[in-house]
Amino acid sequence: MKRAVVSISLSVLNETPQPRGERSDAVENRRRILQAAEKLFAKNGVASVNMADIAKAAQVGQGTLYRRFSSKGELCLALLDAQMSEFQDASLATLRESAERNEPKLAQLCTFLDALVRFHARHAPLLCAAQHEVSLPASPMSAPFTWQRLTVTGLLQGAERTHEIEAGLDLPVIADALLANVHPTTFNYHHQVNGYSLDRISAALQRLVRGLGQ
Repeated sequence: MKRAVVSISLSVLNETPQPRGERSDAVENRRRILQAAEKLFAKNGVASVNMADIAKAAQVGQGTLYRRFSSKGELCLALLDAQMSEFQDASLATLRESAERNEPKLAQLCTFLDALVRFHARHAPLLCAAQHEVSLPASPMSAPFTWQRLTVTGLLQGAERTHEIEAGLDLPVIADALLANVHPTTFNYHHQVNGYSLDRISAALQRLVRGLGQ
């Protein structure tokens, strides 16, 4: 499967553009801040860490921290940017390998959705913090969800071409319906509020996909 879209940066959600040609000390400060935040979040939980904690751990002044990131939500988005990019690269590599083995498109879609469920579970604290402070878009057609939608729609179109599903289905709507269940807000409700396990959420999505088959 060819890579249909380059990695979509979460930084497009921030209103302040990233400066070009940053000084080396500014780049180093950003690296230290992100590294410190990631370690603190992993150790103490995102909700328990404040910006002062991050500045202290990164050994930078709070003024320096706030010049880079105006809120913890923006900092979470920066961490998610790299992690989402890594997940996209890994997912596309898996899909290419599956295509080389001539694996059915619906099976590839099930694999992708399972990986997406587990990605959201691992990064739920960051996603929720970003959602709370910056407000991720609700639509799966908005960044950072565009590439996910393109991937799901592309696999459904492939399944139509190989006659795994009947022709003429409204594939964009089906793709949106599947992805709505792994949008951060909905996923958190299913997993944290309803208490559905990851296996249960993934199995339900895969059952929906298999139900499309002829």
